[in-house]
Amino acid sequence: MATYTAPVDDLRFVLQELHGAGQRFQELPGFEEASDDLIDAILEEAAKVCENELFPCNQNGDEQGAQFDNGKVTLPDGYADAYKALTEGGWTALSCDPKYGGQGLPETVKFAVEEMVISANMSLSLIPGLTHGAYRALNGFASDELKGRYLPKMVSGEWTGTMCLTESHCGTDLGLMRSRAEPQDDGSYSITGTKIFITGGEQDVTDNIVHLVLAKIPGGPKGIKGVSLFLVPKFLPDADGNPGEYNHTNCGSIEKKMGIKGTPACVMNFENSKGWLVGEENRGMRAMFAMMNHERLWVGMQGLSIAEVAYQNATAYAKDRLQGRSPTGPVNTDGPADPIIVHPDVRRMLMTTRAHLEGCRALYTGVALTIDTAERHPDPEVRAAADKRVALLTPVIKAYLSDMGLDAAVASQQVLGGHGYIREWGMEQYVRDARIAQIYEGTNGVQAMDLVGRKLPMEGGQVMRDYLAEMRNFSASAADDERMREFTLPLDNALKDLEAAFEWLLERAASDAAAAGSAAVDFLKLAGLTGVAHMWAAMAGIALDKVEGDNTGFYARKLTLARYYMQRLLPQTTSLLAAIRSGSELMMELEAEAF
Repeated sequence: MATYTAPVDDLRFVLQELHGAGQRFQELPGFEEASDDLIDAILEEAAKVCENELFPCNQNGDEQGAQFDNGKVTLPDGYADAYKALTEGGWTALSCDPKYGGQGLPETVKFAVEEMVISANMSLSLIPGLTHGAYRALNGFASDELKGRYLPKMVSGEWTGTMCLTESHCGTDLGLMRSRAEPQDDGSYSITGTKIFITGGEQDVTDNIVHLVLAKIPGGPKGIKGVSLFLVPKFLPDADGNPGEYNHTNCGSIEKKMGIKGTPACVMNFENSKGWLVGEENRGMRAMFAMMNHERLWVGMQGLSIAEVAYQNATAYAKDRLQGRSPTGPVNTDGPADPIIVHPDVRRMLMTTRAHLEGCRALYTGVALTIDTAERHPDPEVRAAADKRVALLTPVIKAYLSDMGLDAAVASQQVLGGHGYIREWGMEQYVRDARIAQIYEGTNGVQAMDLVGRKLPMEGGQVMRDYLAEMRNFSASAADDERMREFTLPLDNALKDLEAAFEWLLERAASDAAAAGSAAVDFLKLAGLTGVAHMWAAMAGIALDKVEGDNTGFYARKLTLARYYMQRLLPQTTSLLAAIRSGSELMMELEAEAF
């Protein structure tokens, strides 16, 4: 059986010691009460809920799965109680506006709690996670009337939210959608169309579901410019705000999926369903991207969360499983064999996983803090710069962390050998669950194209140059400390590779239309490796100052992992740069018929 212990100490380290979250919150109006002590208390209590309420129904949820019968969907046993524990504890309302019943805490704190929630039960986490994304879209773009009617119920968790984009013939290219919205005399719209892959589109743990649906108003512009966003509830609220008349949002079926089986992916049929415009006509993608960009960061964190729980179980197994003897001589001298953690290859898999996941945790936490800065800082120039940094790093977080999550799950499964392939041990579920994060909310190839095609050229490349300069300045300053040279020199080399790849792309893209596409995935990985190296160098600096007085081994472990990352993992940047510079010619040479 799998186990999970929330990584509270490491979350506390990256929030407080690395990023100084409590101090930075004092600079953001409305967050002054988000002290380190409060963050500690939140992490400790959230850990209990995740370990004791959410995790126990995770494996059963995978085995039982969501069930479909004549338009109704039933979630697995235990999900209703676990969801109730989240909502009654206020965990779905952490960063929401107090005006609608939220606690008004920083988004950074919400992300830290979400990491634990996903590790404990990824399938169940999708329902409140998507609801929060829908909340953000509505809070940013809906009318005051709609916000007042729907947001309090969504913030409390009494009602959930969905995101209805994809149709059977269009995924990434949403301009091809056929769903239509006919204006009505009362100011509403009649929504008709079919959407697929709608997570939580139908379920039995809440009494209403608020769908955010993309559709086209007849007569509008063609393609993506003619898409609008609508709020379409399952039940129309009555005069008292309770679910009233059924609104013809029918679940036609649910998908049989590889993973995340506890939460349904629904085919949703809207049949003259009443909806209300969110934002402006024909500008639905602007509002939807407010939700999608947040969800992309959240999906990247799903990779990290799966890496954490998979690593924990692989480590526990490696310490217990007896096979063979240590290459340096017997360790378990009284037993017939040594635990497999003595073997270098097992340590390679575990060390690689841990070095990646702890570095990625530091990276995403920094981006979460930048979100709060972009939304709350009193200086508009600081807000604007922070917003651009978030835009730049969003595809990196989504793709790099979700790629890492699957790699970590597979490596952890490999540690268990044959037992990793058996359902009883739980590890094969993590491999299956992790895979979806590379696909939904924009496949990782699409994220890479977004990075090189849209984000790198922002302001003529200046946003990326500012990010590079920040990392170079950190390295130059840290290198004044002789102890830091073993961390700053590898970082400097990676920065040279990243900058060379960036400038090559900017120059080559003007003359080679396929250059960006051929280099995109390699460039995103190069950016991720380097960004994480920056975090590990910063963490090493903290650990160097504290390791001598620490009798727990916490900071010594940080230094070992930092060295491992710099020496064993970061050198990949050199080969990635070579691949990028090879250009697009060979990739595009074969005729389609030759494949």
